Amino acid sequence: MHDIRAIRENPAQFDAQLARRGLSPLSPAILALDEGRRAKILAAETAQAAQNAASKDVGAAKARGDDAEFERLRALVAEKKAEVARLTEEANAEDARLRDLLLTIPNSPLPDVPEGADETGNVEIRRWGTPRAFDFAPVEHFQIKGVQAGMDFETAAKLSGSRFVVLKGGVARIHRALAQFMLDLHTSEHGLTEWITPVLVKSDAMVGTNQLPKFAEDSYQTTNGWWLIPTSEVTLTNSVREEVLDAAALPIRMTSHTQCFRSEAGSAGKDTSGMLRQHQFEKVEMVSITAPEHSLAEHERMTRCAEAVLERLGLPYRTIVLCTGDMGFGAQKTHDLEVWLPGQNTYREISSVSVCGDFQARRMNARFKRPGGKPEFVHTLNGSGLAVGRCLIAVLENGQQEDGSVLLPEALIPWLGGRTCLQPDGTLV
Repeated sequence: MHDIRAIRENPAQFDAQLARRGLSPLSPAILALDEGRRAKILAAETAQAAQNAASKDVGAAKARGDDAEFERLRALVAEKKAEVARLTEEANAEDARLRDLLLTIPNSPLPDVPEGADETGNVEIRRWGTPRAFDFAPVEHFQIKGVQAGMDFETAAKLSGSRFVVLKGGVARIHRALAQFMLDLHTSEHGLTEWITPVLVKSDAMVGTNQLPKFAEDSYQTTNGWWLIPTSEVTLTNSVREEVLDAAALPIRMTSHTQCFRSEAGSAGKDTSGMLRQHQFEKVEMVSITAPEHSLAEHERMTRCAEAVLERLGLPYRTIVLCTGDMGFGAQKTHDLEVWLPGQNTYREISSVSVCGDFQARRMNARFKRPGGKPEFVHTLNGSGLAVGRCLIAVLENGQQEDGSVLLPEALIPWLGGRTCLQPDGTLV
């Protein structure tokens, strides 16, 4: 959420920053609400002062036997009390309208974020690895013979409908091994602390990480008001909600492997083949809470953590910076990692790593305090480290053999009990 004081002090700069996201000037509407709210607050304070003064004079009038003045002052006290209540209610309503408006406005992009209206404006900054040259025509993951026995869309559709999958046997084991490999790498080498968190959260938590109110249709809500998390960014980031942390505790670096749930509203007909885009999927998430002066360096560090997973698995990828028109609502800057999928003959997103500045911290009222200083808002960062299902797809497609088997990455073997290959019949050996 944006700082209303900063908007007040420099509305032209605020509008210029959001214009980079393709938005029309918003400061006039924001400042009109803000001015109305402040006027109501001032009027309520003035009425309260008049009420207090009249209350003091009531006793004096009574003591000197001035009944007419006593009745006048008593009526004035009642009038001012009602006026204070009315103005306070109106000020609170104006404040709620202002907050509701601010909650729907995306974060301001950092100055070095490239301009662009959509994904065509994204900028590649590096590549790693060389896509394998196949001596046969590679197929997509769900077409590989050894995968078909363990990737069951028909049973999933019978159970839950479209965009679900049942994994079985060797494929399920590879999926599990990938998640464990990622967690162990992040906790043992990257300095992240593993968390196990709920997948059901209250609305306040979804507001804190900007899924609500703007993107309610993208998530699932239960009949009793809980929300299914779209990623553990929600739970990990909100762990510092309404806290004032000691500066010495920063940075806080967390990781969690959870089920994730997304309605994929608006994506009808997009990526419907295989398990690339699902309503339920698993992800190993990374979240960092930092002091403001360290957040950009932390963004680079988190990007390298995600890249390291792909490099250990030998999966070619490229890293891009998202342009102003393509990056997410809460981000100041985002790096996307795109892994090579030979079955599609293209790179596809497998991780987004974003720095959010104090945008989420203001929504959560998450702060820290330096020795002798006043509380300041923390900076928050989040990133996939990685999306487990998409990593499974990449491992299967890049390791596929002509006979329908799949050679598995050497780095994954310890998590597979020494097994190195998914056979054409779906077994691991």
